Amino acid sequence: MTISDILMVIAVICIWSLLLVNVTLIIAGYIYYIKSENEDIPEIEGEYPLVSIMVPAHNEGVVICKTVESLLALDYPEDRYEIIVINDNSSDNSAELLAGIQNRNPGRQLIVINTDAITGGKGKSNALNIGFTHCKGQLIAIYDADNTPEKTALRYLVAEIMNDSSLGAVIGKFRTRNRNASLLTRFINIETLSFQWMAQAGRWKLFKLCTIPGTNFIMRRSIVESIGGWDVKAIAEDTEISFRIYMMGYRIKFQPKSVTWEQEPQTLKVWFKQRTRWAKGNIYVIVKNIPLLFDKSAAKVRFDILYFLAIYFLLLMSLITSDVLLILHALGYVHTTIAGLSNFLWLLAIILFVVGTFITLTTEKGEMSLSNLWIVMLMYVSYCQLWMVVAAYGLYLYAKDLIFKREAKWYKTERY
Repeated sequence: MTISDILMVIAVICIWSLLLVNVTLIIAGYIYYIKSENEDIPEIEGEYPLVSIMVPAHNEGVVICKTVESLLALDYPEDRYEIIVINDNSSDNSAELLAGIQNRNPGRQLIVINTDAITGGKGKSNALNIGFTHCKGQLIAIYDADNTPEKTALRYLVAEIMNDSSLGAVIGKFRTRNRNASLLTRFINIETLSFQWMAQAGRWKLFKLCTIPGTNFIMRRSIVESIGGWDVKAIAEDTEISFRIYMMGYRIKFQPKSVTWEQEPQTLKVWFKQRTRWAKGNIYVIVKNIPLLFDKSAAKVRFDILYFLAIYFLLLMSLITSDVLLILHALGYVHTTIAGLSNFLWLLAIILFVVGTFITLTTEKGEMSLSNLWIVMLMYVSYCQLWMVVAAYGLYLYAKDLIFKREAKWYKTERY
């Protein structure tokens, strides 16, 4: 075998190993979804616990009113939850809009914290730490500034965590509110349903592990106090705090019936900026937690560490290697005897992707349609391939920040 053949074989083995891992997670997640549909949400016994809902916001005037009004409309006793909006160093009209909502709801526990460039403006983690100093609840819930949670969302999260002392946090899911705005948002909608939430369900089903998303989750106040708050260096503060919860011996459960709707990027430029930020943030968390691979007390979380390592490093390098070799082979610069096999496996991967993705959409009402089948097929050859660019650029940004020791700041996603 030539060097090209050896490199191609290694790349194909890595790609298909990770593909099979994801197929396993999706199958397990699908089983969990079907089972959870027939299970009732546990009841909250006795007095409802006091919940502090935090909403970190930076220049979110376009969406903040709708978010706060949705939170005020939750079917949770009004006197048993408070809403704390951290209007963090905003230069738009957010302060005036929030003051107006306070005036219209004088009897509600709605607190607005307006920070400036000195106290705030240093990113979501810093804003959450500021907000936490004002929290009174025994449970802490987080919602992003563009979210409109369903009325039952908070109650379902509270019921789960109050009925199981082994849970440190419970996560719900987010749906794409503007999924019909563009082809990109349709891609994002399918990605969210078929990969993020199906994989979360699978990891809970198989390993009792979930990663906290940035929104629609609840955690115990005692955990935040024990770990000293959010890591201000972490852009992906949700993933980072998940690992610290794991190491405290708690589990994080996924409850798919708790739903919030959020606004997703409608242009490729905004999407790319958001996703490279996520990639950079997750790479920071991976590097920070690599030592846990050699920690005996971290046995339960090794799957997640290895999973993230494989996705952001092994898969990325394997995809780049295989693609480059196939292109060079087609141009005649290198010769590989297994190019035909690689093409066959690539075609098989497409079929597996399309069939698997389309089947997972059956868990959501209104998503099982012929138009979505075409979207899934187009998604593989376009949207999914952009992931390599996102991951590679995210790695570059992480290295750049590491070298120049840049301070964390807000990475604003454009709203509509």
